This record gives sequence, C-alpha cells and structure tokens, in this order.
Amino acid sequence: MAIKSTIFKANLQIADIDHNYYADHALTLARHPSETDERMMVRLVALALNAHELQDTCGGDGTLAFGAGLSDPSDPDAHLTDFTGRKRLWMEVGQPEDKPLAKACSQADAVRVYPYAYSADVWWKGIETKLSRLDRLQVWRLPADAAQALAGLAERSMQLQATLHDGVLTLSSDKGSVALEPVRWK
Repeated sequence: MAIKSTIFKANLQIADIDHNYYADHALTLARHPSETDERMMVRLVALALNAHELQDTCGGDGTLAFGAGLSDPSDPDAHLTDFTGRKRLWMEVGQPEDKPLAKACSQADAVRVYPYAYSADVWWKGIETKLSRLDRLQVWRLPADAAQALAGLAERSMQLQATLHDGVLTLSSDKGSVALEPVRWK
C-alpha cells in the first residue's frame, strides 16, 4: 500500500509592497512522502512571490493554486490559471530538466523556476545553454541557507505573513521569520 501525502493548511497574509498587492490566501499543501519540508515551503514561497500576478495578469479573475507536484511530474508545482482555464503562469521549484521546462513553456504564458539547493549553481552551469532559447522562462535563484531555514516554519496548520519589499521576501510566523532575496539568473 502506498504512503499517502501529508496535508498542510496555511493561512498566508501577503503584503507585496513592490507590486501593491495585499491579500489573504487559505492554502492547502499536499506534501508527497518523498518531499521535504524545505521543498514544500519553497513551493509556498514561489506562490507568495507571484501572487500579485493574480491581479496584474488576470485582473483578479483567476486561480492561484498548487499543482500535484511530485505526484505528477507533468503538473506544475504551483500555477496561475485564468477564468478560461488558460495557464498564465507555471511555477517549478528545484532543478528540473530542460525538456519538461520546454513543454511547460509551450503550455503556459510564462514559466518561473526557483532552484534553491546548494547544488543549484552546478545545475545552472549544466543547463543554462539549453534553456537560453526559452523566451517564456525565468529562473530565480533562492539562497540555499534561507531555503533550509524555511523548513523551520513548517507546521501542519500555519499562520504565515509574507512581506515583499525591495525584492526581499520575509516569511514570518510565531516560530520565527526568514528573509530571502531571489536573484534572477534568466
């Protein structure tokens, strides 16, 4: 019998000063048995960094949600879908291969990847030229130390505040806070 995903609930208050976006999101995250708390929290950070697109791209008439993630490699880790069902934004975390990213670029208006581990620099050196032709793709490096610290904020039921100001995202809860500044690679 397969081990089932663990369900996490997060109430995320976003204050994105950089994009003038302020909203509360009630989120459900299914953590695959092979997924770490660090990776799950990086998925949440990717969603928080792009939540303003709900207003900017879809005029508030869309859905911002987590995909099946590790349970279905062809599904994004998080996505923004407009009211017609069109994928406006596809988000991946980690170090995906070039072919699934090319496929994602053909299925969505924009694709953003968030590598976060110490090995991300090696991954990028090996894949950078393969990804250079993908115009819809952006790659944002998250600092490995901050990504690891995010795992300390993980709880089955989370009350989180995300503040984005001057390109720095601070994720806070009663367990502490983690500040991270994504660096754009592509």
